Amino acid sequence: MKPFETTIVVTEHDLDDLNHVNNVRYVQWVNDIAKQNWEQIATPTIKEEYFWVMLSNHIDYKQAAYLNDTILIKTYVSKSEGVKSTRIVEIYNKDTSKLLAKSTTNWCLISKKTQKPTRITSEIRDLFL
Repeated sequence: MKPFETTIVVTEHDLDDLNHVNNVRYVQWVNDIAKQNWEQIATPTIKEEYFWVMLSNHIDYKQAAYLNDTILIKTYVSKSEGVKSTRIVEIYNKDTSKLLAKSTTNWCLISKKTQKPTRITSEIRDLFL
């Protein structure tokens, strides 16, 4: 599947009491990159008709990130079936190329009209190829 990536720099706002990136920030970054990817590839018509909700998220934390680290966040959709899609997010220290965390997140496509889960169309599935 087609990867999408972004780069951020760790700020004081991202840190916890141990002076490394708070685990909650990783979850936020997972959500943020998914949204950025959707906003970039979906047509205005598709965005008017559908939205995604997070069903489950599993993160494996490998190494810590610290203030002023440059973080590379990569994502891609690994599977889309029925109403669900699985998105992988990998978070790296850009300077060392070390994997900091990896997330597997299950998302559900929702119809804005019905507010209920709806099957992923081939048009939407093809956006991620």
